[in-house]
Amino acid sequence: MILPKTARFRMGLQLLTERRSSQIAGVLSCYDRMLIQGTLPGLCYAKGMTGYLYAHQVRIFDYPRWAQPLRETLRENAEKLAVENRLEIEFIRRPKSFRKEDKIHQVLQQRGEHPGLVWIFSTMGPCSTYRPWHDKTTGKTYLRPDDGKWLHYYFYFIDEELGLCYVRVPTWCPFRLQIYLNGHHRLTCRLKRKQTGHTRLDNAFLGIEDFERTQKITDDWPVKKLHRKLDEWAERYCPVIRQFELRYHWSLEQVEFSTDLLFRRPEDLQAIYSPLTRTAIHTVSPTTWPPSWVAS
Repeated sequence: MILPKTARFRMGLQLLTERRSSQIAGVLSCYDRMLIQGTLPGLCYAKGMTGYLYAHQVRIFDYPRWAQPLRETLRENAEKLAVENRLEIEFIRRPKSFRKEDKIHQVLQQRGEHPGLVWIFSTMGPCSTYRPWHDKTTGKTYLRPDDGKWLHYYFYFIDEELGLCYVRVPTWCPFRLQIYLNGHHRLTCRLKRKQTGHTRLDNAFLGIEDFERTQKITDDWPVKKLHRKLDEWAERYCPVIRQFELRYHWSLEQVEFSTDLLFRRPEDLQAIYSPLTRTAIHTVSPTTWPPSWVAS
């Protein structure tokens, strides 16, 4: 009998969790960082927005003037939320050289981790949009896809069920949202409510009272419940959607899934940590092949 290639490979491979089972206290698989994109159906592409303008008797070349009040609505909403939460909107001129994580850590140390708005900042950033166009050949006037640089608002907040999240809101049509959340933060909130003992450091758990129960808790994530949260945030931070009488379509832009291995003793992990990290660097994400260390 000839075994399939995958079976032959599996027989010759012993997983780390099997080889070091006596040293590992528990294993937990959990969603980690997630980026979710929100788009408005019928308006998120040029032809759809063109149809919307025609249907509402808006001249195509009046598109910038038509969109301007929507931009002002978002600016006023951001300022209103800032006043209500006793925050100031901080403008970041060089977002690429600014570490938002450090700022959030500093703010949380001062305010604590109770639910509510944590920080609001604005910055100029790339944004997909449209521009009016008249085709002399066909005689048709319509919108074409375009790229621009517009003001964006970032709303960082702590949700009572999902922990630290943010919503990024562009101030120009078609208002494509980006939402960040973290599966480890969500799990921490649930463990607290269910009074399950645990210790978390950043995006890793250092101790868990009941691994089997915790895995069931993290696996229980109804999509409809998450959608209700996303719709609620869109309504709060991007209120211009009320004019369109639409709900956002949500899609996954980036999802990280992690497996935490908790060793019983630090020295057991220290003995294999360096070989594991070197192997990961050389085999998991090489930028070129062969790597420089092979060629030399």
